[in-house]
Amino acid sequence: MLSRFDDYPIHQTPDPIATPASSDNDVYERYWFNGYPTDANRFFGIGTAYYPHLGIRDCGLSVIVDGVQHAFHASCRAEGDPADQQVGPFRLEVLKPMKSCQVVLEPNETGFACDLTFEGRTGNVEEPRHHWGSAIRRTMDTTRFTQMGRWSGWIDVDGRRLEFDSATTRGTKDRSWGIRPLAGGDPRGAPASQARNSLFFLWAPLNFDDLCFHYQLFEDAQGRPLSSVGALMPTYNTLTDLPGIEDPATRHMRSHEHRLEFEEGSRMVRSANLAFSAVDDGSRHEVRLEKLFTFRMKGIGYHHPEWGHGAWKGELAMDGERWDLAEVDDQAFENQHCQHVVRATLGDRVGLGVLEQLVVGPYLPYGLEGFVGRTG
Repeated sequence: MLSRFDDYPIHQTPDPIATPASSDNDVYERYWFNGYPTDANRFFGIGTAYYPHLGIRDCGLSVIVDGVQHAFHASCRAEGDPADQQVGPFRLEVLKPMKSCQVVLEPNETGFACDLTFEGRTGNVEEPRHHWGSAIRRTMDTTRFTQMGRWSGWIDVDGRRLEFDSATTRGTKDRSWGIRPLAGGDPRGAPASQARNSLFFLWAPLNFDDLCFHYQLFEDAQGRPLSSVGALMPTYNTLTDLPGIEDPATRHMRSHEHRLEFEEGSRMVRSANLAFSAVDDGSRHEVRLEKLFTFRMKGIGYHHPEWGHGAWKGELAMDGERWDLAEVDDQAFENQHCQHVVRATLGDRVGLGVLEQLVVGPYLPYGLEGFVGRTG
């Protein structure tokens, strides 16, 4: 199938751009965002993805306000130009590539609506190709990039309009593609061993006034690093100030460290110290994170028992739900993938961001046994 991008000299295979190089059913293209005012009185996450071999698009919008997380889910048949990112009343438009996006959710039967614009306040940082999976088959083979930014616009939820001002609302854009496990998986073959099912993942994009801090780490059950990315990123006041797609002033990091403190009886992180060292001069940079509240990633489809990514729900399906943060079961698998909204301290700087965690299976450095429990 031809698309508008076939008119550009960017092909990587003899096929049209819309034809994935891999025949794996789990091929995907995803946009993901979060946003939060600097007073941390609310938080939202947005995700939308295209699964070319499944013929599906889906999306989610989820917002926390007054101790309640609200979630909108939608899924539809994927048709037309792949660049037309629309799922029923939801659409995402790239306004300026690598700089700004608009997310619109028209009024619909679920009571959710929004009109939000994301603008970068940093350059983009590539998170190089990452592989993960069993000895038999790779179940993840992805690349993504991350950008910190600001938001303006509004969200309607539960009969209430939430306004967001670009001067006081910050957040993150995460753009990824490749192969990633989808809802249901492939039932064929021997199940992976428990150790192979282990995943220790930390991701911390943090916004300060004059710089941003980006930390990503995958480790195995023994605590050995599988993949890591780190950066200190200068911030800019306008889109015209951004120095291109990647910022040459970004300082890249290595030698990631972490010291986590968990809530009693669970794997939920309560506070953390994260550190890494600069590639250019070896200087060490450590940030202290204190949790304010927790956003469950199932609100935008991750491990959701009904609205998991890439699941066929019909020509167009939509739903809304809500739950009190105080009533979430921290032992349930569907709640293990989460983002903690955190107050961050980096030297004299105080900022805001998230610590995302997905810690399942055994993990020796913290004495974690079993699959999701605090111990065996």
